[in-house]
Amino acid sequence: MTRSKQLQKLTPLILWAALITAGAGAQEPQQPQEPESGGKPKPAARGIPSISEPGGTVENTQEPTVSWQPDTSPATGLQVPTLGSPELAHSYWIPGLEFGSTIQSRPLGQQATGGWYATQYVGGDLSLLEVWSRSQLAVNYSGGGHFTTGVQQNNGLQDNGWFQNFSLGQTIVLNRWQIQVFDYFSYIPDSLFGFAGGTNLASPGVGGSMGPTVGALGTSTTPNQSIYSAIGPRYSNTFAPQITYSLSRRSSITIAGSYGLLRFTESNNVDNDTVLGSAGFNYILSRKNSIGILYRFSSFHFAGEPQALGSHTASFVYTRKVAQRLGLSLSGGPQITMFRVPIGTSSRSTGFSAGVTLKYAVQHGGIALSYSHGLSGGGGVLAGSNADTVTFAGNRQLSRVWSGNVNFGYARNGSVGSATGVQEPTFNDWFAGGGVSRPFGRNINFSVAYTARLESGNQATCTGPGCNTDYTQNMITISLQWHTRPLVLR
Repeated sequence: MTRSKQLQKLTPLILWAALITAGAGAQEPQQPQEPESGGKPKPAARGIPSISEPGGTVENTQEPTVSWQPDTSPATGLQVPTLGSPELAHSYWIPGLEFGSTIQSRPLGQQATGGWYATQYVGGDLSLLEVWSRSQLAVNYSGGGHFTTGVQQNNGLQDNGWFQNFSLGQTIVLNRWQIQVFDYFSYIPDSLFGFAGGTNLASPGVGGSMGPTVGALGTSTTPNQSIYSAIGPRYSNTFAPQITYSLSRRSSITIAGSYGLLRFTESNNVDNDTVLGSAGFNYILSRKNSIGILYRFSSFHFAGEPQALGSHTASFVYTRKVAQRLGLSLSGGPQITMFRVPIGTSSRSTGFSAGVTLKYAVQHGGIALSYSHGLSGGGGVLAGSNADTVTFAGNRQLSRVWSGNVNFGYARNGSVGSATGVQEPTFNDWFAGGGVSRPFGRNINFSVAYTARLESGNQATCTGPGCNTDYTQNMITISLQWHTRPLVLR
């Protein structure tokens, strides 16, 4: 598929998000009302966060002059729990510029080439928070160009090009109804799994406490990029609408869906599409604890492949949320997977799906942990996979201006089924590293980090004398971001 056709396929999703955003902005201002359920908040009247705080990978908990509102997203929704958000009085936008450099020892998933190469990123940032009486819009964007020097120029991958990273979250509250729309898009020359860990280069917007929060979607909702053997630049987009209706002060139902795609510019990768639909019942046990029952259907389709997968999952969900301190979600239940093309003699398999997300913050730092198990899109290499994914991030204030962080991730992707006498491919991928960052004045942030990325598999994915089943890449990332002071809209 040509790049123009790929962009044409994304256009309806972007237009849909833009129409919903425009409709929300056209609402007449009204005095906010307390929803009858007691569990759905008025839109957050967020504004300008403190500009004296350094950014971090985990939400900063110290905002002494600003009250915080808790995260009241539904237990069976698509987003993972957060630590809440500051409740301030103004809408604002912030433009900025960024420079980044990744210095790498070798391309992953490729024949051995020796030597190091560097990719330079130069672009702009934009963060926007717009608040109305019954709705809120948060947008983060980073984009620009990149150019590569070194041995990668001889391996057939894209040497120079552009990068884009975008996230959007729109929330509308109408009495018992809460309507939400999310969109996440990226185009980068490498896998997002462990990319530029410990710096803001992999995140859209100005980052840190200045960037408005667009909560992350669960791992099972977004396209899988955790196999490093999938090479070259790739487009990834997830569009996700969600509606919650309050039945009473404690109970509500949530209907959600998403469409995700993963497209590669290089051949020999597996493009895929993911369609998801879910329905859940939420019940608030107390101010901090909620439970839910969730049904989810997912389907996976692969360009040029006869195989297609569908799964039915039923899960029990528990969440605990404490503003500025804790966000926890536990889920699990049976999963039935169906194959369009039988594998061996079987056209279905039975397993389970599970997920854990945790964010915990203390006065001078915090941690974020996630684990997921279940059916996945195959990471651009397999036509579907059973995946286990673990990620961990922690940060700590080292001094008045310096902050440190550590990052770790592991993913295991195996075939969804096996035929007698056939060795099915399995991939184990890791990243681990750490870094430091500090602000310079009120408008500049500098960070540097080191990341090791490794892959071990039971089958080589390329041919030739330099191919093997194990790869290791060392990456040093330097990021420098500048932004203006917040520009108040109203």
